[in-house]
Amino acid sequence: MDKGAVPEESILQAQQSIVDSFQCLGNWMARYEYLIDLGRSLPDFPEKWRTQANRLHGCQAQVWMISELRDHKLFFQARSDSAIVTGLLALLMKVYSGRLPEEILSHPPDFLQAIELEQHLSPNRANGLFHMMERIRLEAQAALDAEAAKAKP
Repeated sequence: MDKGAVPEESILQAQQSIVDSFQCLGNWMARYEYLIDLGRSLPDFPEKWRTQANRLHGCQAQVWMISELRDHKLFFQARSDSAIVTGLLALLMKVYSGRLPEEILSHPPDFLQAIELEQHLSPNRANGLFHMMERIRLEAQAALDAEAAKAKP
């Protein structure tokens, strides 16, 4: 897995940065273009990672996500066969990748409501976004559980 960098800003700062960016973009066509551009900025996601084990189910588009725990922080990489969904993944990666699992679990994706994203997605994409966020939370909980199990004598 790519050795993703630890974010320099807090989760709350990352969420606010996204809200600010969306507010600067006037209409939803510009916002969709911005999402697509964000998706293009994600690191490569090799074919070997595009497996059934890494696939998120419940999304209309094909979505793959992997995670790795390094130095107590959880790093994610993801990709979709849909440009807009890849942009949604980029938003989630910006906020949640490189964070402590307990940070992830204690910071819900409130920024999605603030940018009114869910109201502008099709029901299928909104459902897929829910499943992407759920997978991030499940990975964070699994990482916490694994670390707690290691700490027990």
